[in-house]
Amino acid sequence: MTKVKEMPNVAEEVVNEEATLSKEELEQRRKEITTFYKENIKNLKVQLEYEKLLTDIEKTRAERLQAQMFVAQTYAQQNANEAATGNTSEAAEEFETAKEGRTLKRKADETA
Repeated sequence: MTKVKEMPNVAEEVVNEEATLSKEELEQRRKEITTFYKENIKNLKVQLEYEKLLTDIEKTRAERLQAQMFVAQTYAQQNANEAATGNTSEAAEEFETAKEGRTLKRKADETA
């Protein structure tokens, strides 16, 4: 993991030493703080990109799950409607009739 520098505790020092610091010393402190922030901006940009990618992944997962639930609910509703009305689809009827006439074992007279 990246080693992050700690920010100088300027707030307390400035309050305590403000009266004793000269303008040159205050300017030096400001430069130190500015340098600290500029160095950390690089890391923060990488972290921002990482967080955005995670967000995009989570959104995509949520959308996929929502689509799957929609499809499942649609099928369940169709099956409930067919069961309530007693109507089955034409393809299901053809499948059932074809399945009834077929067996796995061959009859003796068919092989001869």
